[in-house]
Amino acid sequence: MRVIIQDNYDKMCKWAADYIADKIRAHKEERPFVLGLPTGSSPIGVYKELARQNQAGELSFANVVTFNMDEYLGLPHEHDQSYWYFMHDNFFDHLVDMKAENINILNGMTDDPEKECADYEARIASYGGIDLFMGGIGVDGHIAFNEPFTSLSSRTGVRNLTTDTRIVNSRFFGNDPEAVPSQALSVGVGTVFDSKEVLILINGHNKARALAAAVEGGVSQKWTCSALQQHNAAVIACDEAACGELTVDTYKYFLDIEKAERL
Repeated sequence: MRVIIQDNYDKMCKWAADYIADKIRAHKEERPFVLGLPTGSSPIGVYKELARQNQAGELSFANVVTFNMDEYLGLPHEHDQSYWYFMHDNFFDHLVDMKAENINILNGMTDDPEKECADYEARIASYGGIDLFMGGIGVDGHIAFNEPFTSLSSRTGVRNLTTDTRIVNSRFFGNDPEAVPSQALSVGVGTVFDSKEVLILINGHNKARALAAAVEGGVSQKWTCSALQQHNAAVIACDEAACGELTVDTYKYFLDIEKAERL
């Protein structure tokens, strides 16, 4: 596992965007580069930088296929809190050469959620799997909508959202937790960690316990982010504010080892 500690959120996002861009540029195969993407506040700065590079002609998305992590069940595309809307508003609509047919987002209005999820897994497999999955985590360490105690081998499926998650997300729904859908479609923990590489963004003081659990804690369903410890190519990009619960030795180790790699 690599832990990249940056001074602040903006530097964290710039590092993560450059890392993703370098991977896309280095991809020389005829098959597309397959990129997994999250929603939420953490990746917005990454999306802005990737879009800037794309608009400046520094990075092409013409041979990139994307798969998003999740979608609320029961929200249509045009709803301003659907993740389809979020992704287009914050990222896809700002790319000059992203092909609409290469964008994959779970359909929250499906009549058959189980089939939708099975088909999503099949589409991922049809591309040979995901090359790099970027994600964020919740304050309780959940990845996508895989709440605490979700199986670490779970696949894409229907997820019941906890009261805590609905309360946290209610800020986007007029501060009314009851307005937040009670279910979502989400890739599984196993789906994410089947990817060749996983890049997780962790920023802010409120994510400090989750970062410590992901790096220093035992592997546990209580903290789904802890599955990072078992991935051969896991990277955490974080800011200083998120490091408050790490032991001093751990903090110094990752600063030192990354400095050594740059020399």
